[in-house]
Amino acid sequence: MIITFSNRHRYFVYRSVCDMRKGFDGLSGLVTNEFKMDPLSGDVFVVFSRTGIRVKLLRWEDDGF
Repeated sequence: MIITFSNRHRYFVYRSVCDMRKGFDGLSGLVTNEFKMDPLSGDVFVVFSRTGIRVKLLRWEDDGF
């Protein structure tokens, strides 16, 4: 899989381990509490699993995450 990053967005990486069972609500709460940022800002928030094998990206678009 190839992931390309755009210079149109800002990317923020959560450096601690994230529970990959979190859904949109849990991840947006993590952004609010840990990053002290608004998850609806349009920025991209990146979280990794404990092993670093899994990754989730959270970004708000006009109609949802």
